This record gives sequence, structure tokens and C-alpha cells, in this order.
Amino acid sequence: MREDGRTIVCYIGIGSNREDPVLNCLKSIELISALEHVKISRKSSLYRTEPVGVQNQAWFINCVLEIETSQKASTLLSMLQNIESAMGRTREERWGPRIIDLDILFYGQEIIREENLSIPHPELHTRRFVLVPMNEIASYVIHPSFGISMKGLLNRLKDTSAVDLIRRREQ
Repeated sequence: MREDGRTIVCYIGIGSNREDPVLNCLKSIELISALEHVKISRKSSLYRTEPVGVQNQAWFINCVLEIETSQKASTLLSMLQNIESAMGRTREERWGPRIIDLDILFYGQEIIREENLSIPHPELHTRRFVLVPMNEIASYVIHPSFGISMKGLLNRLKDTSAVDLIRRREQ
């Protein structure tokens, strides 16, 4: 629990490209919603996205959640990693296939650089598969390291990989 007990708005990136990626993403959202001191505020649509890094793999399903939490960032990370493990995630190849990937994109406007935790996510500003769903639910969020909104980052993006809407978010 945060020392001040207050909640903070965070953004979580979700991705999967193994077994049933849509079901994996939906299951992870369900598990995140059951976490203690975590409330989902908004969910983006689901997107089918071209792999980045390792190209020779199945396309991904990606989305972004906005949550409110009173958990410390390190505790939230541990909780998300527990969900990944429970769903069968193994860490084998960087940027390789995965059953589920849960990343803390933003933790309020905090900048955290620790051994196992980097917030904002260090590559989110270069990835269309993150910025498109992020813009759907929070185009106004300012990246604390760059002072640029999500909309501004998407407009400047050089990544041209495909990001196709497959399931519109629930209202």
C-alpha cells in the first residue's frame, strides 16, 4: 500500500500471441479487476498487431487498461507478474511469443528507474501497438519524461507496423 494511502492512475499494457490471444487478454483483465486495491477505470478496444522485434511469430492482440490503485508500483508489478505466471507465462525469448504480457506503462506522472522496474515503460513512445490503444482511452496523458501527450507521440511516430481494431471496447 502506498505510504499516503491515496490512489494513483496507472496504465497497463496487455498483449498475447499464443493459444487464444483474445481470450488470454480478456482473462488477464478479469484477473486484474480482482486484485486488491485495484479498480479498472477504462479499457481500450482489442487490436490485432504486427509483431515488433522478432518478426517470425504470430501477430499479437493488444489493449490498454486505465486503473486506479493504492498499491506501490513495485507491488503492482509483482501482482501483474503473478498473473502472468498463473496464466502460464515463461520468459524465454526477448520480444518472442508469449501467452500474456502485462506492462506498467505509466504510474501517475512518476518516473521510476529501478533494477526490475522502469516507468514510464522505456519503449512505449516508439510502439504503435501501445500508442493506438492508449490514445483511444487517454490521448491527453502527458509523458512525464518528454512533456508530450499520447496524441503528440502518436502523431510523431515513425513505427508503421499494422494495428487493426478487432473488438470495440465495451461502454
